[in-house]
Amino acid sequence: MTATDTQLANESVDLLSQLIRNECVNDGTPESGHESRSVDLLAQYLGDSGLELERYVAQPGRENLVARIEGSDPTAPTLLLMGHTDVVPANPDGWRRNPFGGEVVDGEVWGRGAVDMLNLTATMAVAFRALARSGFRPRGTLVYLAVADEENLGTWGAEHLLDHERDAVRADYVVTEAGGFQMPTARGPRLPVIVGEKGSYWCRITVRGTPGHASQPFRTDNALVTAAEIVKRLAEYRPPTQIHETWRRFIEGVDFGPEWNANLLDEETLAGFCEGLPIGLARQAHACTHTTFAPTVIRGGTKTNVIPDLVEVEVDIRTLPGQSSADIRAMLDDALGDLVACTEIMPFDENESTTSPSDTPLWDAMGRVSSQLVAGSALVPFLTVGATDARFFRRSGSVAYGFGLFSRKLSFDDYASMFHGNDERVDIESLVLSTRLWEGLAQDLLA
Repeated sequence: MTATDTQLANESVDLLSQLIRNECVNDGTPESGHESRSVDLLAQYLGDSGLELERYVAQPGRENLVARIEGSDPTAPTLLLMGHTDVVPANPDGWRRNPFGGEVVDGEVWGRGAVDMLNLTATMAVAFRALARSGFRPRGTLVYLAVADEENLGTWGAEHLLDHERDAVRADYVVTEAGGFQMPTARGPRLPVIVGEKGSYWCRITVRGTPGHASQPFRTDNALVTAAEIVKRLAEYRPPTQIHETWRRFIEGVDFGPEWNANLLDEETLAGFCEGLPIGLARQAHACTHTTFAPTVIRGGTKTNVIPDLVEVEVDIRTLPGQSSADIRAMLDDALGDLVACTEIMPFDENESTTSPSDTPLWDAMGRVSSQLVAGSALVPFLTVGATDARFFRRSGSVAYGFGLFSRKLSFDDYASMFHGNDERVDIESLVLSTRLWEGLAQDLLA
């Protein structure tokens, strides 16, 4: 690394470690997250650069930070770099190191959020500060957004800002998490760009039975037993494979070879082919091409010696491009069969899949900059199977991508398994690559 790279690495490592140690854990409740801790940190870090900083509180402790470098031409595009500051919970029992220690070991920063996505939140801030201190005065406006509540539903973060503070975050182009993992091919590294994401249909299935004394279970209508069968049917349900355009372009862009390409683009063979793939790639390939049903929460029963008369099962359903709520309800009816008659199904979070086009100036700029940083690389479109805050911006009219740049120290399979998993970590070379990416992208697109 050059002297400048070393300085950027040191700043990125230090800022990332502090963000991890802030332990902004979002457990889905309004009072969790405590993102104000990291907003304080980022405001202090950016405060000596002459940047215009604004803080927006959506809920006590759930704070968002916006920094701006105003462009000289009001007709030029606005680019928003968005990183979230909250993380999901971590069970220390499954980790080799303290998940909130922010330790640096063998050139890697360890901790919850190191990959999802505090690494990008930190490097975006480092690049933003470096540009401001260098006197960067672009034609277009550059915005940095550190947002709360991404790891739940975005209620106190991106959704709140677009509903109540739209002028502060309005942008033509948005970049957030998470792509840019190098996929080696015979033609050079291919860098996935998240151009879209699956939709969601989170629902609560209520099962009713008849209470009674648990010492006499014979011929009882036990709601928990019925719920167990519902969970089993959902787990065994096999929706059809769908080869959509983004998946096809990804496979053709990466080019896994004739045999893999044929199987990964064949609706008849793809599901079976996934059985033999490495686990990270297998899960991604299957989820990208299927509607998925995951029973995740069950509540019921009142006492050990009482037959339960009410049980609730929550199900995380992720939908493919073009699918509607009616399509999902028909699948649920199909999966549950005769048990539909004894259930009530209530969706509590419905979002259709969103996609941005790839024939845009932002795509072209990302391709130019990343090819300078990763020799021989090219971009390929990809659909993320989870949800990101990009969906709110796509719906508001912005082009939004998920990107970053990562080294080849860890494989795609390694990175994929660390999202919400154990032993999450990122290497310092990746931090430098991402920082350089943000600097170059702002200069290419806005200057």
